[in-house]
Amino acid sequence: MPVISVTLLPGYPPEAQYRMVQRLAHTARSVIDASDAGTTVFVQEVSAYRRDGRVFSEGGAVLPEASQLVAEFLECMAMRDLEAAQAFLSPQFEMVFPGGQTMHQLSELMTWAAPRYRRIAKTHMTFEESWQGDQTVVYCRGLLNGEWPDGREFSGIRFVDRFEVRKGQLMRQEVWNDLAEMRSQR
Repeated sequence: MPVISVTLLPGYPPEAQYRMVQRLAHTARSVIDASDAGTTVFVQEVSAYRRDGRVFSEGGAVLPEASQLVAEFLECMAMRDLEAAQAFLSPQFEMVFPGGQTMHQLSELMTWAAPRYRRIAKTHMTFEESWQGDQTVVYCRGLLNGEWPDGREFSGIRFVDRFEVRKGQLMRQEVWNDLAEMRSQR
C-alpha cells in the first residue's frame, strides 16, 4: 500500500492541494496494484527551504485545471466569441481537423467550416486528462448537432477532440468526428 508525502511551501490554495493528492493517488495506482482504500497521500507545509544558495518561503503559481480551460474554450467557440476563445490559445497554436486540415487561426477554421454546415454545437459527454511532461493532454468526447448547408438538422454525430495544454494555454487541438460519414448518408 503506497503512502505518499508531499512537502509544499505555504500559499497553495486548498483546491490545488486537493488536485495534487488526487492525481498522485491515481498515478501510484496506475503503477502499483493497490486499492483506493489502501493508498494514502498527504500534504505537509514547511515555512522555508534553501536551494541553489537561495531561500524560498512561499509557493509558486498554480496552473489552471486543463479540462476546465478546454471546456471554457469550447464554450466560447460555441457562442462564436472568437475574441474570447483566442485568449486561451498559445501564439504557436495549431489545430488539425478531419482530412488532415491544419490551421493556426480561428478565422481559418470558420472559413473551412462554412461549406460543411450552417451551425454546429457540441454536447460534451466526458473530459479525460493525461499528463506528459510539462503538458496535459485533454480528450473531450461527445455528440455533434447542428444544421447542414441545405437547412436540414443533424444530431447524435460522434466526436473526439484532443487538446495539448501547457502552462495554461492551448497548444494544439486535433479533431475526429463522423460528420463526413453522416453527410454522405443524407
